[in-house]
Amino acid sequence: MVTIKAPIYHAPLACMSSSMQVDHPLSSLRQKSSILTKEIMSFICQKDCYLKEFHTKVVSCSPSKLKIAVNGKKEVVSGFDVICEDTVLFPEGGGQPDDRGTMNGHEVLRITRVSDKAVHFMKEALEPGTEVHQIVDWSRRFDHMQQHSGQHLVTAIADEKYGWPTTSWDLGREKSFIELDTPKISNEQLEQLEKDVNEAIRKCLPMMPRWVEVGSEELQKVRTRGLPEDHVGLVRIVEIESIEANMCCGTHVSNLSHLQMIKLISAEKGKKNKTNLYYVAGDRVLKYLAASIEVEKKLNKLLKCGQDEYAQAVEKQQKTLKATNKSNLLLLREIAVLEGQRYLNQPNRDVIFCLHRKEGDSEFLNMVANEIGSQNALMLLSVGDEKTSGLFLIAGPEEVVAVVGPKVEEALKGKGSFKNGRYQGKASQLCNRPTAENILREHADKRKVET
Repeated sequence: MVTIKAPIYHAPLACMSSSMQVDHPLSSLRQKSSILTKEIMSFICQKDCYLKEFHTKVVSCSPSKLKIAVNGKKEVVSGFDVICEDTVLFPEGGGQPDDRGTMNGHEVLRITRVSDKAVHFMKEALEPGTEVHQIVDWSRRFDHMQQHSGQHLVTAIADEKYGWPTTSWDLGREKSFIELDTPKISNEQLEQLEKDVNEAIRKCLPMMPRWVEVGSEELQKVRTRGLPEDHVGLVRIVEIESIEANMCCGTHVSNLSHLQMIKLISAEKGKKNKTNLYYVAGDRVLKYLAASIEVEKKLNKLLKCGQDEYAQAVEKQQKTLKATNKSNLLLLREIAVLEGQRYLNQPNRDVIFCLHRKEGDSEFLNMVANEIGSQNALMLLSVGDEKTSGLFLIAGPEEVVAVVGPKVEEALKGKGSFKNGRYQGKASQLCNRPTAENILREHADKRKVET
């Protein structure tokens, strides 16, 4: 049996669902359920994780509010906290998100644990004493079971074989990660760990819950993160036969074979000299593979080559792009010189020079200003989409630029600064360039009158 130090878990609020259906009745646990209910602070979903429906009674129902995301925005929803005699819907805990499901056909939006009670938040009220039929969202539940059980297995082997204790984990929407207390994991180590984990899955080892007394010496031999302050009753331990025992409240597969397989995606630098190990388990492996195949098909079409030639094709395109950008820069420089010379060669040129181009960058704007010279004109230069956003530059006599720059910035709804005699920045409304030009002309006319 593996003994592992306590991790600190973080539970996200949502998770991608799994489509796999597994029926594995735990008849021995169901036969003892009436006894367990009296002795253990556990719900029916923790005694039989494969149970999808359950009949029970409402104990209490009280008005409540819940903040949830609706179309990407947080909203406060009014509803009711419903407590039943028992529940097949798992409340969040142990790093695992809560279930989703229905009670008498009404959607349950959140399930949380308060002491030995599961609180179901619903929009509809259910009177105390009402018989309720609970149905769990099985695709979401089984996905959570696979990812959570996969974490237990990876954590156990990583600690036992490599000495990398788990310090936290996160069950994400598409992939999860385990934070391991090691500064680095090599590619060779990652590959070997993946082989070890999947070898354990192929052994079809049982993974079962059991309960022990609080204070039992057995708790000193299992991986634990401590009991919540409001815990009552016996303590639940989840054990992978011959691999690990872990104090855990979450729902798990009953046999490692139900994980199908685990893919370790990457090992990335984490916080405080630790490593985040990203992985997917079970149905998520199939979805990850399907997504990768779709990307491969698109790249084959775009790059006009197979997967083994991707790197060469991208490198070739990067070189071509670099050469094209260099040519474009040379052309922009020539255009900047020509624009400046065209203005300077006008016999009766305007004291205000305005220029806008869709193509270009800040370097182009400065090249035009340099060619004309600040002593020869008051300039309003811009590049970008003339109807929306882009870059602008005000150049000319320094004392004039310092005055009109902020006004132009405001007219263009932009953000800029005065530096080295010029005022430049980003504009969000280049369509207001006529207004900005009028600001320059009004200031020029005012100076003409004063002189």
